[in-house]
Amino acid sequence: MKTLLGLLQLKAILRALKYRNFRLFFLGQSISLIGTWMQRIALAWLVYRLSDSAFLLGVVGFASQIPTFFIAPIAGVFADRLNRHRILILAQTAAMMQALLLAFLVLTDTIQIWHIILLSIFLGVINGFDMPTRQSFMVEMIDDRRDLSNAIALNSSMVNGARLLGPSLAGVLIAASGEGICFLINGLSYGAVILSLAMMKVGRRKNHSTSSNIRQELKEGLNYVAGFEPIWAILLLFAIISLMGMPYVVLMPVFARDILHGGPLSLGLLMGSSGVGALTGALYLASRKTVLGLDKLIPAFAIIFGLGLAGFAFSKFFILSMLLMYFLGIGMMIQMAGSNTLLQTIVEDDKRGRVMSFYTMAFMGMQPVGSLIAGSLASHIGAPWTVFTGAAACIIAAIIFVRRLPVLRLKTQPVYLTKGIIPEIASGIQNATESGFTSK
Repeated sequence: MKTLLGLLQLKAILRALKYRNFRLFFLGQSISLIGTWMQRIALAWLVYRLSDSAFLLGVVGFASQIPTFFIAPIAGVFADRLNRHRILILAQTAAMMQALLLAFLVLTDTIQIWHIILLSIFLGVINGFDMPTRQSFMVEMIDDRRDLSNAIALNSSMVNGARLLGPSLAGVLIAASGEGICFLINGLSYGAVILSLAMMKVGRRKNHSTSSNIRQELKEGLNYVAGFEPIWAILLLFAIISLMGMPYVVLMPVFARDILHGGPLSLGLLMGSSGVGALTGALYLASRKTVLGLDKLIPAFAIIFGLGLAGFAFSKFFILSMLLMYFLGIGMMIQMAGSNTLLQTIVEDDKRGRVMSFYTMAFMGMQPVGSLIAGSLASHIGAPWTVFTGAAACIIAAIIFVRRLPVLRLKTQPVYLTKGIIPEIASGIQNATESGFTSK
């Protein structure tokens, strides 16, 4: 009986995989993202090895992400207008070229910091188009909208399964062969996702755009976000966490080498522990059958993320640091994927690309500024106090979100009732309204 219940639960968790296009996407991305995480760890270690500078770690983080902030809004317009499938293939091909060029420079021992900065900017441009398009393309791979939240959660579990394997493999390979092999593997791994995209059967999507003016469509998207508090409140909390909390990643080589007295393997294990936590959080979200209650989970796990980060900042023991990274990963994932799920649930289809471009700006656009600030602060007050300051900001922002929660729920309720985006939610809200709008 227990075995049967376990199989039924597993089937529920993996239900979005019954769609062929999503299955192909899941397989290709699962392979490619391992290489992506290997490159992230190898790049951070390479920069710190070449420069011995926390500030330059911040500069490279800034260079790799700031283009996304400016490009994402325009990319969102294109994602609403053009063929998202083709945009993704072009973006993934360009990312493959970036990784292979980086591998060539490292393996021929000609790499310099300015090469890394330029190639990081190039990748930031690519991600500016890739991320909002990929997020808005999710709905085209799922035939039944009721499975969209499950697909988003499985996508997050895929990212963090790779986050578990990638950094650990990178740590071993860097110690054995240097950083170049990690960049080469990443470049080759893009072949899997490009092939999976090419194998998809994607129907022609109706173009909802009534304007040929990009500026007008940008303004329309901005007004839509600014005019609906549940959307901008979720984005604002996410942006603060990305600005103040997420830049801890660029300082991880400092913690691994100088504070915990380890090497590249230690760095990989720490990031891998965070990946295990994030994978745990993603699988929990995949097991949920409704988005009801996510509005409470988002700030709650943002606080858990902040507390884990604050503890990690001053930990001197490697095992304790790994444990704190695990809880940090859970908090980060549930807050991030939960925000994505709620946004994708309440957004209007013809504005999906633009709204997800703002999500991309909040995620990838704020991190570069935070990376630059974190690198600069760490040079003056040290990495531990820099990370602790960011953790405190995340906790305060989450508490403010909680105080606005009753208002946000009232404003979200009509969307579910009138649009019927997910039928079970509409009926759930009606029942909740009769009993004071409680949620599980």
